[in-house]
Amino acid sequence: MLVSVLLAAATLRLCLLARVQPLCRNHTVRTGKVFHISQQIQGDQLYFSSTRAHLIKHPCKKNIALYLGRQIFFTRDNFKSSLLPLSIPASMKVGTPEVTSAHIADSVLLLVVNQKIYIYDYEANSWNASIGIEHPVSHVSGDNCCYSGHPFCVDISNSVFAYLHGDQISQTNVYFSDTQGYRFQKFAYERQAELVGSLGGIFYFHSLSQVGVLLIDQGKARFGYSEHPLNSSFGLPFDYNGTLDILITPGQKGILIFWFEKSLLVSRNSGQLVYPVHVKEGPNTLYSSISEANITIHSVAANQYELAVLTQENNLYYCSLGILSSSLIKFAGQNLWSQEAALMFTDVGRVEILTPLPDSVFPAFDFQKCPVNIQAVLMDPQLQVDVCKAELLQGEFDNKMYTIDMNSKLELTALMIPRPGMSLVPLVMVSNPHSLGLQAIIYEDGYTYDGNTKHRLNISLRQQHHWGRADPNFTSSIKRPTGSTITLDIANKEISCVDLKPLTALISVGCDQEKKIVIQKEAYDPNFQGQKASEDLVVDYQYQKLGCPHLVYYNTPWKPVVELWREGKFQEVIKAEFVLLEVHGLFTYTYSLTAQTALCRAQPQNWTTIMENPGNKGPFAWNRENYVSCHDPDNDAPLRWPNVPYQILGGPTANKVIFDQRNGIYVFYVSIVDPYYSYCHLETTFSVYVYGAFPLSIIPATVTIIPLMVAMLLSVWLAYAVPKLLHTEKGLRFKGFWIHPCRRCRKACACFRGRCRVHQGSPAWS
Repeated sequence: MLVSVLLAAATLRLCLLARVQPLCRNHTVRTGKVFHISQQIQGDQLYFSSTRAHLIKHPCKKNIALYLGRQIFFTRDNFKSSLLPLSIPASMKVGTPEVTSAHIADSVLLLVVNQKIYIYDYEANSWNASIGIEHPVSHVSGDNCCYSGHPFCVDISNSVFAYLHGDQISQTNVYFSDTQGYRFQKFAYERQAELVGSLGGIFYFHSLSQVGVLLIDQGKARFGYSEHPLNSSFGLPFDYNGTLDILITPGQKGILIFWFEKSLLVSRNSGQLVYPVHVKEGPNTLYSSISEANITIHSVAANQYELAVLTQENNLYYCSLGILSSSLIKFAGQNLWSQEAALMFTDVGRVEILTPLPDSVFPAFDFQKCPVNIQAVLMDPQLQVDVCKAELLQGEFDNKMYTIDMNSKLELTALMIPRPGMSLVPLVMVSNPHSLGLQAIIYEDGYTYDGNTKHRLNISLRQQHHWGRADPNFTSSIKRPTGSTITLDIANKEISCVDLKPLTALISVGCDQEKKIVIQKEAYDPNFQGQKASEDLVVDYQYQKLGCPHLVYYNTPWKPVVELWREGKFQEVIKAEFVLLEVHGLFTYTYSLTAQTALCRAQPQNWTTIMENPGNKGPFAWNRENYVSCHDPDNDAPLRWPNVPYQILGGPTANKVIFDQRNGIYVFYVSIVDPYYSYCHLETTFSVYVYGAFPLSIIPATVTIIPLMVAMLLSVWLAYAVPKLLHTEKGLRFKGFWIHPCRRCRKACACFRGRCRVHQGSPAWS
């Protein structure tokens, strides 16, 4: 009995200790103040315009962060040292040093100061003013891609918008930069003059491959989009109370967070559908919105998978950002809030409350940190959170980037293991279903050592166009490169599955950089217009680049065999349309087909029309982006010159190259122009040696052939006419006229022969 009482008392004491356990423990970061060396703030000290503190984390470089408050702090070590407030050099002459918006674009920090944009390159420790902005701006927006140096990823990090929040959308000036904000140009949004309302923001939603514009009108807001098929309508309207800050979560998943003191909204599809976040306080209390829960938001932080909210009521709220919606859960109260406090995630399941602390002696501020272990907090029995049903969710594609070129596909696999006696519902989703389609198959794949069933999930990804299941009004333009993310999550996953994060990969539906084309082995104009030059061109043959030339007999129509290779392996022989151009301007070749014999419906393009177009730069500008097939029913160019050579090879025609009577080396540039074969600009150069042509005569053929023909005809006529003429009276007289001279000639010849004989025999006489 005594033992039971003691055990009960111990258990009660442990429970009481667990309930009074603080949410987090404060500690202060104070560095560089051992020696009394006072650092001075240089230039104009910056400050944030909002009364609520903001904290921006670099999604790729985890130690880079920017704190925005009454002072602004920029850290490169995640606030692990004391810092001076950020200031801008006086030489920039910013006037009032008030910051209204900020963005970290790769390795530079963009700040909107006094309605102008300034760039701080923190690696070079240099400041610059942006170029190209001619009107006041208040905000910048952008994103960062953390996967690789792929051009698609680089473009994401380089893209920045600048705009004036609250300006009338029909007449506002929006600027876009693809140079991380160093240089801007005006951005023209289609049908902008027809739009009604004020501008709430403009963003590049790379997860959807769309530019989204937030329109605010009479307390309602909705998104408009730039590209087909979303440009024909708007997203669903939602309540817009106050001035909402918009947070694009990392990872290009299309998750947006909208928040104000009395409002918290979320969108999981780039603004097409925006809805309020529910709030859960205790096991039985659920509020439909922040305002209904009567709480006041002070700071918001989010990463790819989680959302945390700090309120002025000294409470911390948390929810997961999975595929399906979830509610904010209220954690136990603690004295956490202050006017300068801000939230940030340091890792998955790790959130930190940061507060700058001024120093009475030194100008550098210290930082108070209160780290919260989310997983440990969720173990509190008072929260009554269910245990995670899953033991493992694993896939090699997680946090990687892939490319799907046109007519290509991608196969991904994942492994899922539930807890004993539990069942899981996997859910696969793409952020851009207009471009990327999927098919998933799940099956049992054996057992673990402790008897749990292993489930294997095979995911097939292709362009939505090639699945053949979507309406053309739903799919995006197949000619335009796009992007999407794919996310695999568990639909019935509990909030306690903090460490079991969704699996995500970024998919570029565009050019596969590993592809290249190879040519299977088997007269000069400097302006490439088919006109003779005034002097010869001496060209060095680049053997290291071109290798041995291909042999081609001049009198045989010829077409190069173009092969597609990827990562050093042969893929296929390309049957798509392509074009050739001799790089040194030789035009001693033509084509076997004309526009008419190629069955063109419209006037075909050729190298002359391509080069004459001012929008095409350089002589080799014919590619998939400007090619228009003459067989396309939408091509309305009239067929005015049906007898011009048809200069496109491959595709539906049997067109070939015909060389003039000339032996020599040709160096050809070849470009795949079929826009439906690949998103890449597949091009290369190769050489051929044309042989078998006899040298051309110096004398024109007419000068020799005509006299020869006349002589032959005359000989035939004489052979017929002379014998017949000799039997006539005139012929007899003519014959008699020549007989007497011949007889005299014979006598003379005979006498001559006789004397020769005597003379030859005279030595015998001596």
